[in-house]
Amino acid sequence: MKNTKSVMTRRDLIKGFAAVGTAAGLGLLKTPYVRAAEKLESTDLSLGFIPLTDCAPLVIASEKGLYKKYGLNVTIKKMASWGATRDAIQKNEVQGAHILLGMIVGFALGVGDVGSPTKKVPMCCLQMLNLNGQAITLKKSLLDAGINTPQAIKKAITEKEMKLTFAMTFPPGTHAMWMRYWLASGGVHPDKEVKLITIPPPQMVTNMKTGNMDGYCVGEPWGARAVAEGVGGTGILTQAIWKNHPEKVLGVTEDFAKANPNTCKALIAATLEASKWLDDLKNRPEAAEIIGKSEYVNCKPETIQDRLLGKHVHVPGGPTVFDEDYMRFFERNTPVPYLSHATWFMSQHRRWGMLADKPDYMTEAKRIMRQDLYAAGAKMAGIDVPSDLESRGKETLFDGVVFDPADPEGYAQQFKVRA
Repeated sequence: MKNTKSVMTRRDLIKGFAAVGTAAGLGLLKTPYVRAAEKLESTDLSLGFIPLTDCAPLVIASEKGLYKKYGLNVTIKKMASWGATRDAIQKNEVQGAHILLGMIVGFALGVGDVGSPTKKVPMCCLQMLNLNGQAITLKKSLLDAGINTPQAIKKAITEKEMKLTFAMTFPPGTHAMWMRYWLASGGVHPDKEVKLITIPPPQMVTNMKTGNMDGYCVGEPWGARAVAEGVGGTGILTQAIWKNHPEKVLGVTEDFAKANPNTCKALIAATLEASKWLDDLKNRPEAAEIIGKSEYVNCKPETIQDRLLGKHVHVPGGPTVFDEDYMRFFERNTPVPYLSHATWFMSQHRRWGMLADKPDYMTEAKRIMRQDLYAAGAKMAGIDVPSDLESRGKETLFDGVVFDPADPEGYAQQFKVRA
């Protein structure tokens, strides 16, 4: 009996190796070999996302089996709002998320709204998910009246005593900063001369229809959707405010990153592959079909696709114009977590009184932007990492003010319109 068992075991092994060889030949083995020293600490993960076009890297990595390729079993969960995303991360209902860069910077420093500090929740950016691709949308009646710039809004407020309300998606987040920066460029103080409210991205168009706001800043496709439905038009694209501006990130808590470094590297590698796939423009129609599904963005693919390809209709019935600075996921070093991008948001939080005390900009940025994990994840995916990860150098925004990464505090204090 003993010898029989031994013979059968060898036969089973031979059959097993043959099956593996056949599967490998057919390209069916998706998961690469992981050395023992790189064993993943966690393999079953949930990632949150908001229904926005720029959730695409997470959706594509999931749909295309890229997370499985790197040994991860990832479930992506739709969140109702950025506040819900915050709560889910803090309760460990999701282990990471498609999230606003301004949010994780704010969480790390205890930034809430103006005059409302909040509990610090140390978070990390594993990689950037996209540059560009947001818009400030104004209701049609404002556009028809020629009130389509910050200067025109200032004039309407001072001469016509107009009471205007604008919406963003989360107080210290990116959309709030773009809206504040844009209004202030025309002399409008966002905390004194207009009302700022928080609305979840998918609810923007409905709230504009019902008259709850005069304008909003949000990611696509909700700018294009307002135009398609004849509700409003584009005041400005955010890439016209700051060309190649940072936007969403793949974020996790600092505790998760410390406990799961190899898992984070695998997450980055898979998401980077998805990002690279997305920036091949021939793949974008398919991407629009996938993320347009009801379980993701729940929007007509054509509404998503046009702006993904840089094709913009800015007002209802208007012509289609091309913008070369359309949303990027991989090109232009999009995924790189530059330290200066974190310090820019700190400077704006300081500008608007959300940060009462001057932060140690670079120390905080190095904690938040996990360049070590990014570099390791990129290496795993065979993707080059730039030699300079500190900044892209000095950058000039649309108002002509230069952001010098070497002096973020001086930058914060130079604006005429500030807290």
